[in-house]
Amino acid sequence: MFILRDLLTALQVPFSTSSLGRERAHWFVFTLLAVIVPFTSSMTSNLLRSLHTLFGLDLNRRRFYTFMASSKLPWDPLWSVLWGLIPDPSVDGRILVALDDSINNKSGRKIFGCGFFHDH
Repeated sequence: MFILRDLLTALQVPFSTSSLGRERAHWFVFTLLAVIVPFTSSMTSNLLRSLHTLFGLDLNRRRFYTFMASSKLPWDPLWSVLWGLIPDPSVDGRILVALDDSINNKSGRKIFGCGFFHDH
């Protein structure tokens, strides 16, 4: 569990130190946790319910939707932090990549996770 705490702490750093920035960092971390916990799908409306049920956060629906659609989220610094948290993938001079997509259906006309999704 310390690994998760360290990762989530590092992902709060790019947010502003203002009270609104700290609130956004707080919501961002809990939203990531709600996505990770296999409680429900990651649609925005389900995430809002998960935040209330799992973590006891009482968020105004409009404020949460505005937060999720906000252009104020520091995506460039967040990606930089996330990239820096990935350990060196080289093993004996080769890049080691491990992927697991076993739960995703890969046959038929529609393949899960491929395509455009609007989650509001």
